[in-house]
Amino acid sequence: MIPPSFAYHAPRSIGEALSLLTELGDDAKLLAGGHSLLPMMKLRFAQPGTLIDINRIPELRGIREEGGLIRIGAMTTESELITSKLLQERLPLLPEAALLIADPQVRNRGTIGGDIAHGDPGNDHPAIAMALDATFVLQGPSGERQVLAVDFFHGTYMTALAENEILTAILVAPFHPGTGYAYQKLKRKTGDWATAGAAVMLRMDGGVVTHISIGLTNVAPTALRASAAESALMGQPVNDTTLAAAAQAVRDVCDPAEDLRGDIEYKTAMASEMVKRAIRTAASRCA
Repeated sequence: MIPPSFAYHAPRSIGEALSLLTELGDDAKLLAGGHSLLPMMKLRFAQPGTLIDINRIPELRGIREEGGLIRIGAMTTESELITSKLLQERLPLLPEAALLIADPQVRNRGTIGGDIAHGDPGNDHPAIAMALDATFVLQGPSGERQVLAVDFFHGTYMTALAENEILTAILVAPFHPGTGYAYQKLKRKTGDWATAGAAVMLRMDGGVVTHISIGLTNVAPTALRASAAESALMGQPVNDTTLAAAAQAVRDVCDPAEDLRGDIEYKTAMASEMVKRAIRTAASRCA
């Protein structure tokens, strides 16, 4: 299908983009990589009167270390995440996980901010951001505010982002030495969304877990932070017993939608399996 006609603007600054958003109100939509919005427009599930293309705003791009945190511009592409030397050295979960997202063509255009702001539980970065304890920087006409990843997602396609705000950056603390990490994702074919996915970051000392965070992809109306599964492992060794307890806690929190990727029982079982695999991989990487 062809989308209905729309107006198009390509601002060159965050201020110009915010002015357009404020002026046009809910008739306008931001255009980042376009891989989520444009298909919805073609199906006429979304019919904005105006698109505001933010690809030409340089402040929204780039990866740098600043004030003890890594700041990732919201318009940074998946390919840029993969090739970033800073992320490879200081936050390796992100480039590794980005390699599992879609295919090279999509990764060259798709952005981390667009993936997050869309609020789709099938997107990968929401759960990864939760596991990384990330903070999102939102900018509106009244200034800038920060929202924790775990507080950002309110429902399917529903987030804390106001209609006149832009997600400008993602803030993440670099890994401590000896941090283990993994993102495990089950999908039907290359380029598909996850049937279920799990992002894990953990640290161990003396053979027991001293820090763990788990994010779940596509097993509920939003990405999930699996806090009960984390509690099952805190202060414990990683073994068959503790993995079984964490897996059960994941099954208890899952609320997936049945679709062509599987029914509720299958998706729930696969979520627990992805968590076990991710924990094992992360634990093996703890030095």
